[in-house]
Amino acid sequence: MAKRKEENFSSPKNAKRPRQEELEDFDKDGDEDECKGTTLTAAEVGIIESIHLKNFMCHSMLGPFKFGSNVNFVVGNNGSWSAVVRSRLNATSASQVQAILLFQPCGKSAVLTALIVGLGGRAVATNRGSSLKGFVKDGQNSADISITLRNRGDDAFKASVYGNSILIQQHISIDGSRSYKLKSATGSVVSTRKEELIAILDHFNIQVDNPVSVLTQEMSKQFLQSKNEGDKYKFFMKATQLEQMKEDYSYIMETKERTKEQIHQGEERLTELKRQCVEKEERFQSIAGLSTMKTNLESLKHEMAWAVVNEIEKQLNAIRDNIKIGEDRAARLDRKMEEQQVRLNEAEQKYKDIQDKLEKISEETNARAPECMALKADVVAKKRAYNEAEVLYNRSLNEYKALKKDDEQLCKRIEELKKSTDQSLEPERLERQKKISWLKERVKAFQNQENSVNQEIEQFQQAIEKDKEEHGKIKREELDVKHALSYNQRQLKELKDSKTDRLKRFGPNVPALLEAIDDAYRQGHFTYKPVGPLGACIHLRDPELALAIESCLKGLLQAYCCHNHADERVLQALMKRFYLPGTSRPPIIVSEFRNEIYDVRHRAAYHPDFPTVLTALEIDNAVVANSLIDMRGIETVLLIKNNSVARAVMQSQKPPKNCREAFTADGDQVFAGRYYSSENTRPKFLSRDVDSEISDLENEVENKTAQILNLQQHLSALEIDIKHNEELLKRCQLHYKELKMKIRKNISEIRELENIEEHQSVDIATLEDEAQENKSKMKMVEEHMEQQKENMEHLKSLKIEAENKYDAIKFKINQLSELADPLKDELNLADSEVDNQKRGKRHYEEKQKEHLDTLNKKKRELDMKEKELEEKMSQARQICPERIEVEKSASILDKEINRLRQKIQAEHASHGDREEIMRQYQEARETYLDLDSKVRTLKKFIKLLGEIMEHRFKTYQQFRRCLTLRCKLYFDNLLSQRAYCGKMNFDHKNETLSISVQPGEGNKAAFSDMRALSGGERSFSTVCFILSLWSIAESPFRCLDEFDVYMDMVNRRIAMDLILKMADSQRFRQFILLTPQSMSSLPSSKLIRILRMSDPERGQTTLPFRPVTQEEDDDQR
Repeated sequence: MAKRKEENFSSPKNAKRPRQEELEDFDKDGDEDECKGTTLTAAEVGIIESIHLKNFMCHSMLGPFKFGSNVNFVVGNNGSWSAVVRSRLNATSASQVQAILLFQPCGKSAVLTALIVGLGGRAVATNRGSSLKGFVKDGQNSADISITLRNRGDDAFKASVYGNSILIQQHISIDGSRSYKLKSATGSVVSTRKEELIAILDHFNIQVDNPVSVLTQEMSKQFLQSKNEGDKYKFFMKATQLEQMKEDYSYIMETKERTKEQIHQGEERLTELKRQCVEKEERFQSIAGLSTMKTNLESLKHEMAWAVVNEIEKQLNAIRDNIKIGEDRAARLDRKMEEQQVRLNEAEQKYKDIQDKLEKISEETNARAPECMALKADVVAKKRAYNEAEVLYNRSLNEYKALKKDDEQLCKRIEELKKSTDQSLEPERLERQKKISWLKERVKAFQNQENSVNQEIEQFQQAIEKDKEEHGKIKREELDVKHALSYNQRQLKELKDSKTDRLKRFGPNVPALLEAIDDAYRQGHFTYKPVGPLGACIHLRDPELALAIESCLKGLLQAYCCHNHADERVLQALMKRFYLPGTSRPPIIVSEFRNEIYDVRHRAAYHPDFPTVLTALEIDNAVVANSLIDMRGIETVLLIKNNSVARAVMQSQKPPKNCREAFTADGDQVFAGRYYSSENTRPKFLSRDVDSEISDLENEVENKTAQILNLQQHLSALEIDIKHNEELLKRCQLHYKELKMKIRKNISEIRELENIEEHQSVDIATLEDEAQENKSKMKMVEEHMEQQKENMEHLKSLKIEAENKYDAIKFKINQLSELADPLKDELNLADSEVDNQKRGKRHYEEKQKEHLDTLNKKKRELDMKEKELEEKMSQARQICPERIEVEKSASILDKEINRLRQKIQAEHASHGDREEIMRQYQEARETYLDLDSKVRTLKKFIKLLGEIMEHRFKTYQQFRRCLTLRCKLYFDNLLSQRAYCGKMNFDHKNETLSISVQPGEGNKAAFSDMRALSGGERSFSTVCFILSLWSIAESPFRCLDEFDVYMDMVNRRIAMDLILKMADSQRFRQFILLTPQSMSSLPSSKLIRILRMSDPERGQTTLPFRPVTQEEDDDQR
């Protein structure tokens, strides 16, 4: 490989160029310190020494001509073709290469195309054609290309074989095929294989498809005109050979996946090979050990005989264990029965105790009742006596007050008479008498009016009371009708809803509740999914019995069943979401779920003409049937449609056996001694003819609405009558009061007139006697009144004492009543507990009976197995007298015996060649082991490859970052030579490269995209970019075609200086530049070779090359 020497360029002392100062400035601005004491040498390997073409493109003969080791210029007028370069980058060379600058007339493109094709490039890479046969000159059968590469120094390729140079000859036929000859420096053919050429190119790091090595005019034009940042990034990746590395990594990862698939296929193949190997081995061993197989067969038969015995013994032990477990369970059931009996006895005792307490309280209450009645009568008598005494006392008190008033008047009259001596008051007396008579007549008239008004008041009061009584009656009737209407409306709504969803008949929340139950069951919150509502799980055999069955089951139709109390708690929690507090919830029955319906034939009621509730229903779910049997005893309830027949069956004669009650089609409940009518007139849950029910309910709702309207009208009329009568009553009462006041006023006036007596008509002595008699009467009345008062006080104390006694005994009776109310509730609960315990006992009795049946069946099975064991042991002793220990089961032994027999039969039938079988076995085993080794090796390789690829990819990313940074630095340095400013932005994620250049001082102008530049400025920027890539890419030679085609003189001069300066700093590389421009201004230097191609004359087949100011390079150097 070429050794790279990275020293900076220093201008030769004898160089005479117009822009020497600029180059020196560049040298000073560059790596001046690193150049000191460094000697640059020419390239030793990989550069192009000469090219010779024959019948290639439009040339019969071109060359041979030689290139210098550093800078070569070939100048000449443009022909009709442009050079195209295909790039391939592998920056590993480090040897010196000279720069050659070619300036091309009409044969420049042919030289560049021949270089690409001659070094193995494809025809499409030249942009001159799609096939090699297009490069053969018209009229010729073939074309030849000869390229000589330098091969010197320590990095020479097979120096002992090829010598100091390698001649590459390529022959292209008219049919598009080509052949190679690789010759040494002496002209001897070393190889004709393309692989050898590829090895040489890889050794010298020559990449003809890399645009850094060979940049054709067409590719340069495309690059200059491209505005796509992605294309620039691809150019960078291709020039630095990062694209090839990325493709290599992708290819390696695809190869890795294919290898994994091969491993998978190999593993599947290994399984098949292992099976075949086992089969071959078994076949080999079967031939090798036929006698052994027969012996093993007999041994297996012995083991089989005792294996059967072992299995029967295991079955016996299992049965014995099951019987033991069953007996233990039976004992547990007995204990549970005893515990249940204890609980039942406790419940019955509790019920009896509460009943005794209630009877005791009732007896005590009944015992106190006569005393209470007697005391009440005594209180009434005492009150009556006290009231009579109080009336007498008040009467005497009034009499005393009247006597006292009369006494005062008599005394006053006597005094007046004594003082009065005037006897002329007769007219006044007559006037008083007349007025008294008139007043009495007026009082009589007022009293008649009073009686009449009093009668009217009584009539109005009676009318008002009658109207109010009728109003209350109608109001209550209206309320009842409204309740019935509301109930019918709710029932009508439920029926209409049930047409789309039958479950809504059991409540509007039932569908949502059932959906929540399903969700909870799917989430595992229930041991068993609750069943309900029970009414939705049953079906009628006879629709006419719907009301009877509803009257029997009542709330159970809306009930739900749970397997245990844990499920009940979960269901209660779900119900809280759908039923508000204070509202009734469906009942929940907790009972262990069973798959079979109870056998109730021994306790079920039977009548040849009438079914029980159980037989009248179709119940698919055993849990529903068992719950109704436990909770309601539906097997003991008869259904009799006719009421009179039901009375006759249940009451006129002895009820059928096990029949406790019966229900009629009207829902009436019939016992042996009682009959209860149903409050319902139609079924709510079990009716099938929903449309008929809806029609009937709509009629009822309509009738009840009309009835309410009539009642309201009647009420309105009554209220108007009551109001009118009350107004008239108030008027009569007011009139009555006025009459009373007038009567009292007239009577008082009469008394005042009567009390005025004339002096002459009254005898004072008589008045005095009368006053004395009045005082005597007053004294007697006062004494009598004192006696009555004492008697009244005595009767009052007796009354209070009697009332206290009555209140005391009444309080005791009330206390007893208050004690009896909670006891009644407790009695109801105790009664329910007794029923529950009875059902629990019945449940355990049935379970115990079933378990004992199963246990007896197991015992019978044990007896049969013991007999079978004796028979099998007898047979086993006949086959093998001594018992042997067997670990395998009888089924496995049976398979082994059958397989061994088949092997023996196959061996007897086949009589195959022992050697052949042995050979097949060995081949199968070797194939298996070989593939197994390969699979293991591939697995290790895949693992190691993954680790290596991970490390290599990290290195690739680091290498890419380094190349990016170096490219940016070189680009900035090269632009600064013309006071340009620029920057390169790499986006590796989106694979874009943006280049911004500002032709001027960077601090005075903003950066611009290259598309905004002029043609010359863009070409100069592109040259700077290409030189940046040259600085970071490794290749022994560089080819650049018409790099200055779009530049003006100033940019061309600067670009030329940059290229010459780089070529001088990299003398270990060879530079080839093709241009139509005249290079007369170039300085004279031994490193620069200028070849000027004259325009070919007419008929000229060979184009002469004339060196201009150049020295021939020493071949022996």
